[in-house]
Amino acid sequence: MKRRLGDLSALVLAVCWLAACNGDELAGAAAFTIGGTLSGLASGQQIVLANGSDSLTLSANGTFAFSMTVANGGSYAVSITTQPTGQTCSVANGAGSNVTAAVTTIEVQCGATSHYAYVVNNGDNTVTQYTIGATGELAVMSTPTVATGSSPQSVTVDPTNRYVYVANFAANSVSQYAIGADGSLTPLSVATVATGTGPVAISIESTGSDVYVVNTTDNSVSQYTIGADGALTPNTPAMVATGTKPTALAIDPAGPYAYAINYSDNTVSQYGFGTDGTLTALTPQTLASGTAPTSIAVAASGLYVYVADSKANTVSQYTIGTDGLLAAQSAPTVATGTTPIAIAVDPSGTNVYVVNNNLGGAGTISEYSIGANGALTLNGTVATGNSPSWIALDSTGGYAYVTNTTDGTVSQFAVGAGGLLTPLGVATVAAGTRPAAIAIAN
Repeated sequence: MKRRLGDLSALVLAVCWLAACNGDELAGAAAFTIGGTLSGLASGQQIVLANGSDSLTLSANGTFAFSMTVANGGSYAVSITTQPTGQTCSVANGAGSNVTAAVTTIEVQCGATSHYAYVVNNGDNTVTQYTIGATGELAVMSTPTVATGSSPQSVTVDPTNRYVYVANFAANSVSQYAIGADGSLTPLSVATVATGTGPVAISIESTGSDVYVVNTTDNSVSQYTIGADGALTPNTPAMVATGTKPTALAIDPAGPYAYAINYSDNTVSQYGFGTDGTLTALTPQTLASGTAPTSIAVAASGLYVYVADSKANTVSQYTIGTDGLLAAQSAPTVATGTTPIAIAVDPSGTNVYVVNNNLGGAGTISEYSIGANGALTLNGTVATGNSPSWIALDSTGGYAYVTNTTDGTVSQFAVGAGGLLTPLGVATVAAGTRPAAIAIAN
């Protein structure tokens, strides 16, 4: 028996030798895990990674490994297929070849999403491009500007933060841009789309499917759908009527309603949305406002509307009914500074900011809190530069930015307790000639 076992062992060794068996061949049967470490993921968020066909969803920081292994001598390439909400993650050491051991060195790091700001300059037909730093301060990009059409008046970013649109007053057009990975703008293959006459304001419906442009000269709103590539296509009908000399349009984020303000006849036009995104006049279509309304905002709750009345030095306050119709609040107006020209509600829906142009001199911002019934209470004022014209807040509600037309600057503020604004360490940053409006990509 012992001799037979010895003979069998010898036979196995002989076969192995004939087949060139060696340590490498034996190792070839091995398979190795692919993994590493995730850090910086915010609580309650998820990230999805992929290595070839193997997908891995992570919801906590720490070590990770894919379920599928890689054979000896194989390769791997790990990518991010779904980013967490409000964050941007990156992969280091994510690819390799000739794997001979378990991989544990992949690093996935997450941080706050980069924010960008875009200012349209009416005097030199450009958009100034900025990155927003960790402390809220704007820094001009290495490519500081991109060209627009003639006399740009308004700028907006779509809800997916992939596209930017600029209304060009004298060119009767909208310039269309894609936002690059570094935040810089590139014109779409179709760089512009025609509007009505005298476009001055542009708004996007909250799902990002439709765009509306206010045309102040021909008293209309142009309607568009957003294509898969970001390009705008006129809807049918291409335009709907407003009152006389409309200046802005706001969309209710909580319901299918939109409201346009009309400077010359002191009214608000009221609309519902059709299933195709087109506007349909409510009944009644118009409601009286204060004198010379210039700007309008809807609270995040979708319950209240606020209109800046430039020649009355007031904000008109409305409640939105279940049918979308506006009703003046019991206190129909609240006082502002001189010549209120722009208005914004913070993302939390607790504070309202009104920019007072002061007829070309040094301006101010009136700061209000929203009460339980939607009424505004003045909390204070803060100074801006000369001839302020627009205000925008970032998505966190932590910072506010105001364009100063005469100065060619942007005032920068931190939003503190009670919604009060405090100038940042660098109180202003340069823009182009006669900056008119600002929009934030979050």
